Amino acid sequence: MLNKKLVLATVSSLLLSVTSASVYALTAEEQKGLDISVESKKKDEGWKDSSADMLMILKNKQGQESIREIKIKSLEIKNDGDKSLTIFNKPRDVKGTAFLSFSHPIEADEQWLFLPALKRVKRISSRNKSGPFMGSEFAFEDLSSFEVEKYTYKYLGDETVNGEVSFKVEQYPVDENSGYTRRVVWIDHSEYRVQKVEFYDRKDSLLKTLTFSDYKQYLDKHWRADIQHMVNHQNGKSTELKWSNYQFKTGLKDSDFNRNSLKRAR
Repeated sequence: MLNKKLVLATVSSLLLSVTSASVYALTAEEQKGLDISVESKKKDEGWKDSSADMLMILKNKQGQESIREIKIKSLEIKNDGDKSLTIFNKPRDVKGTAFLSFSHPIEADEQWLFLPALKRVKRISSRNKSGPFMGSEFAFEDLSSFEVEKYTYKYLGDETVNGEVSFKVEQYPVDENSGYTRRVVWIDHSEYRVQKVEFYDRKDSLLKTLTFSDYKQYLDKHWRADIQHMVNHQNGKSTELKWSNYQFKTGLKDSDFNRNSLKRAR
C-alpha cells in the first residue's frame, strides 16, 4: 500500500512539473526576443564606470528652446543594476540640482532628487516613476539602466532603422507601476545597439519615440550615441540629449553614489 502511495505521489509530482513547464514555456518569438535583449545587454558589459557631459535641449510645441548643462557619472554594479548621478550646472535656476538613481533588475528602482532651493533630498516613489524628469519628455523610469529582468519579450521581425537592419522587439514591463503598457525597441544586427524605442501609454496609445544617432565606440567595445531625441506625440514637445566628453574607468567608487553625495555634487 505504501509503495502504491509513493508511486502515485511521484506520478503526481511529475505531472505537476510537466504542467508547470508548459505554462512557463516561451514561444519561439518570445525566446528570440529575450535572447536578442540578453545579447544586447551582454555586449556592453565591463565598462566599470563612466562620466560624460550632456546638453539637455527642451523644446515646446511652439518650437521655443531652453538648454541645460549637465554632468553625469555612472557606476556598473555586478549582479545588480547600474548607479548614476546626474548634476545640473546651468542655467542658474536649476544649478546644483542633483539626481541619484539605483537601478535593480527585479526590485523597485531607488531614486532621489536634491532640490537646492528647498535644501532637501526628495525620494521618488515607485508610483511616481512615470512622471516627467525636470520638465523634460523623459520619465524617471526612462533614466534607469536597462535590465533584462524588467521586461518580458516578443520578437516581431526585422526592419531597417537609421540605415541599420534591426531586430524589432516588443518589451512588456513587469513592474505594475510602469507608465507604459509596452515598448517597441529596434536593435541593430551589426552591434546590438538600440536604434529606436517607441513607448505606449497605459491606454496602449503611442506616447513617445526615442531615436539614437551618431554612435561612437569607446575602449574598442562600448558604443554610445552622441544624440538621443525624444518626441512626445501627444503634447508636441521634445527633448534632445547631446552627449560629449565620455571617460571610462576613471576610478569612481560606490561611495561616490549615495544620498550624501547629492548635496555636495559638483
